[in-house]
Amino acid sequence: MDNLTNINVIKEILSKHGFSFSRALGQNFLINPSVCPRIAEMGSAQKGWGVLEIGAGVGVLTRELALRADKVVSVEIDGRLIPVLEETLADCGNVTVINEDVMKADLSAIIAEHFPKLKVAVCANLPYYITSPIIMNLLESRLPIECITVMVQKEAGVRLCAEPGTREAGAVSAAVRYYAEPKMLFNVSRGSFMPAPNVDSCVIRLDVKKEPAVKVSDEKLYFRVVRGAFSQRRKTLGNSLSSALGISKSEAAEAIRAAGLPENIRPEQLRLDDFAAVSEHLKEAAESCIKERPRLI
Repeated sequence: MDNLTNINVIKEILSKHGFSFSRALGQNFLINPSVCPRIAEMGSAQKGWGVLEIGAGVGVLTRELALRADKVVSVEIDGRLIPVLEETLADCGNVTVINEDVMKADLSAIIAEHFPKLKVAVCANLPYYITSPIIMNLLESRLPIECITVMVQKEAGVRLCAEPGTREAGAVSAAVRYYAEPKMLFNVSRGSFMPAPNVDSCVIRLDVKKEPAVKVSDEKLYFRVVRGAFSQRRKTLGNSLSSALGISKSEAAEAIRAAGLPENIRPEQLRLDDFAAVSEHLKEAAESCIKERPRLI
């Protein structure tokens, strides 16, 4: 079915199936005809590739992906959209829609079943309220995917793509760059959606690294350090780590000095290798007195 970006066509289809928008699911369907083709083309939807889509909506992006890729699997949480998609994607023989919550679905099994011998990309128009959890779930699961191309709230996109060591950077920036190389692709105005959100959006792409950006001996502690550093970002790194990790200020200061950093450094000034160095020295400190303070690791 064509014209899925036409407001009248969308309204007619949704009305036929008794569908109403859910605020809880953050549903905003694209009506700008130029956006989805760009996402598909810039998101590696091409011959020899399979695409995992998160949230099909009425199938606007799904169709564009299906036109280009060998196979598309769309994971859609809202069961009310399944009959809608059966109609709008009826002529797309290379599309499979799975009615599941992407945060609970066995994505590894889905990829293995549906994309044998294909390179795999992820494409999505993500709900604003759960953008970071979905992206981090995809990255932390270490799925066999090459890239993730998603539309997100513009403010979130800036944070996700921020270079560690810059003012815009936060814990999620450092976490994303540990696993992938992010870049901003293009902006999307709020008028491109139905219903229109109160903010603008952007499309970003994350190229997944074969190996993490930095090597650490304790990945769990590394991410505790990253999260702890930004838990009170107006404070110095030492004060933030002391509070978040339950260690003394002197212990935090010692690890920071050992990493070759000034004691008064602030979290947004650290790059990935700095976080790695601090976490390694904190691990050494914890191991030296593991019986007294086992809580660090």
